[in-house]
Amino acid sequence: MRKIIITQSNYIPWKGYFDSIALADDFVIYDDMQFTKRDWRNRNLIKTQSGIKWLTIPVEVKGKYLQKISETKISDKNWNNDHWNVIKQAYGKSANFNYYKDFFEDLYLNTTSKYLTEINFRFISAICEILNIKTNFHFSSDFSLKEERSERLLDLCLKLNGTDYFSGPAAKVYMNEKIFEEAGVKINYFDYSAYPEYEQLYPPFVHGVSILDLLFNEGIEARKYLIF
Repeated sequence: MRKIIITQSNYIPWKGYFDSIALADDFVIYDDMQFTKRDWRNRNLIKTQSGIKWLTIPVEVKGKYLQKISETKISDKNWNNDHWNVIKQAYGKSANFNYYKDFFEDLYLNTTSKYLTEINFRFISAICEILNIKTNFHFSSDFSLKEERSERLLDLCLKLNGTDYFSGPAAKVYMNEKIFEEAGVKINYFDYSAYPEYEQLYPPFVHGVSILDLLFNEGIEARKYLIF
């Protein structure tokens, strides 16, 4: 069995994103897809004393968003300092903030790329290092692919010798499952309903926040709160 996951890069994603990376043999960053505004590509949620807060990387958007994720540039070079200051204020009192403080301070203050894809991957790969996730990463832009959505996904699976393709449950509405079946690639959909709660600042508990929340609250025990 060779497990393939294909998804767009997100900024400091939630724990389910890293669970999918941990499950995969090959994880493909779908960076040649169209950038979507007000989406997870350039923002994510953290918990603060006053409630849930968006951290958003400001980006340049052209026309009707007719740009690929890989082409999307940052519009404010000071975003990293701003985000780190907000994170320090939000998580400074968490049980394990000091354990990771130097790591993330260095990561934020030395992230100077102009491109969103490069920034997202820098954070994703750094967090995988903390979680001891050693999955192979690829970028869809490195492949020559078919045009139709499901055919592109299948094409990537076949090029990577995949036997099983894993996707979020929302993909069921557009997946052409028949062509996967005919090609001998099994489609599997994630179930995110089994995550346990952990010690989280500022109740009530919220699952769908950035992985930073889990790391700062649970420290080296964070991996125990993932499924895979």
